[in-house]
Amino acid sequence: MNYTPTVKAFHELTVNELYDLLKLRSEVFVVEQNCVFLDQDDKDQQCHHLLLYSEDQLVGYSRLVPAGLSYQEMSIGRVVSSPSVRGKGLGRVVMELSIEYCQKLFGSGDIRIGAQTYALGFYDSLGFVSDGEVYDEDGIEHIEMVRKN
Repeated sequence: MNYTPTVKAFHELTVNELYDLLKLRSEVFVVEQNCVFLDQDDKDQQCHHLLLYSEDQLVGYSRLVPAGLSYQEMSIGRVVSSPSVRGKGLGRVVMELSIEYCQKLFGSGDIRIGAQTYALGFYDSLGFVSDGEVYDEDGIEHIEMVRKN
């Protein structure tokens, strides 16, 4: 499958791109994971957004968070892939691009994430290591992980 990545600051997003990313986040985080939470947390405006398209469909997304907004370190959040393309390695593509663009946008440094515990092996394979205790976030077990630069 051919993917086209786009990375934009919030103010650069088109109305359609913003709609697409909010729709995909809601489809997975709210509907699929049956998780009632306020996705719009007033951080999007200060972040960059990685959008991964296949033809004209948004199939992958992540939020690239500058240091000091969510954690002391820069961060990657709201990582999501469309259910329509699961099992094809898209999650790895999204994360590898997210790591690359964090370094380009924010400079060299560690990256911290809040990972769902079921995905620990996946994040381990990308160089992240657990850092802290398991915690509940919106009814789903998470743990912070750090990728040292």
